Amino acid sequence: MPLEPVGPLLQLVDLPFRDGYVASIIYVSLYVSVISVTLSTLFSVPTAIVLGFTDFPGKQLVKSVINTGMGFPSVVVGLLVLFAVSNQGPLGALELIFTKEAMIMSQFVLATPPITAISLAAITGVGDNVRDAARVLGGTRLDVALVVIKEARYGIATAVLAGFGRAISEVGSVLIVGGNITSADGISKTRTLTTAIQLEARQGRYETAMILGGVLVLLVLTVNTVVVRLGDTEGVNR
Repeated sequence: MPLEPVGPLLQLVDLPFRDGYVASIIYVSLYVSVISVTLSTLFSVPTAIVLGFTDFPGKQLVKSVINTGMGFPSVVVGLLVLFAVSNQGPLGALELIFTKEAMIMSQFVLATPPITAISLAAITGVGDNVRDAARVLGGTRLDVALVVIKEARYGIATAVLAGFGRAISEVGSVLIVGGNITSADGISKTRTLTTAIQLEARQGRYETAMILGGVLVLLVLTVNTVVVRLGDTEGVNR
């Protein structure tokens, strides 16, 4: 005869998930976030390098736009992307509405400002003595830039981490452009961890929402741990 306290424990363990449901929403979350942050990094870091090593008219305006973008409302980004991929939008022919690709677009827009701004701060924060030492040793302009980038690499990694954090924790824009869709067998098509948490909480399944929230926190902490350990290794090597 089972003990009474075992019942509630089994209810917590035996969550109302269909087979593959959790794995599918984790996959969609990582797929969308990793691709969007990778694309954003490929765009943002070169942009930060150009801004950090060149002077041109309107540079301060560009920096102001980037800094403003860090606080841009995500739902507005979602609406803009939704318009772009809708049937009446410029990308309507590609039929991207309520797809992972549309979610990648919205997360790309959200992740780009923090990655660019923090990378730029890391590059400009490298001391002039480093640049001067590279020039004294006969380094070309490219050599000086490579030395500065090497010194700023931990800050750039932190920027990528910040962009990933904003992307994977996003709710509003991915809900608008992705639609929070699952297939008939419960496998996620565009449902992410954040939108699943919102849905479970609204339906009163708080235990389920908390478990999914724990998974999301674990993913973010894992990425944080990797970056911190890389920074510690860098400090030891120095």
